[in-house]
This record gives sequence, structure tokens and C-alpha cells, in this order.
Amino acid sequence: MSAAQTTSDRIRDFVLAKFPLARKRGIKESEPLLDAGILDSMGVLDLVGFVEQEFAIRISDDELVPENFESIERIVGFVSRKQSEDVYPNRVGIG
Repeated sequence: MSAAQTTSDRIRDFVLAKFPLARKRGIKESEPLLDAGILDSMGVLDLVGFVEQEFAIRISDDELVPENFESIERIVGFVSRKQSEDVYPNRVGIG
């Protein structure tokens, strides 16, 4: 893996390598992976395992919702939020 490779590139490369339909059809960052049939429930588990290992984050059961894994774009946002939480684990919400 190149140091210059973005989070999006890493996730996209995994999806393309792991899921044949993604390779066959090609995917856009905003494409709904679940609705398009690229990922099924087992595919989501594979993707979750990859994300946890690749980005050194823990994903709770409460976070296993379609909104977090709907597209590469959404996954990138989710990873970014999780990494921010790890940097500031005791941060209290404003309001």
C-alpha cells in the first residue's frame, strides 16, 4: 500500500478485490453498495472486518447500520468520525 493512498482508495480497492460484481460493473464513490447488490449481509461483515483492521478502529453493533456502509463515500465519513473519536475519546458534546 502506498503512503499516498487515501482512505477512499483503500476501501475501493478492497471492495473491487473482494466483490466480483463491483469489478464487473465498476463503482462510483456514491453508489449504494447494498441496494445495488454489490454487498450482501456476509459482504458487510467482510467489509467491517477489513475496516476495523485496516484503520485500527472498533465498530460496535450499534454502528452496524446501513447508513454507515451504504456507499464508499459513507464508509469514508464513518471511518473519519471513528478515528476522530479515538483521538479525542473523552470529548463531550457541545450543547
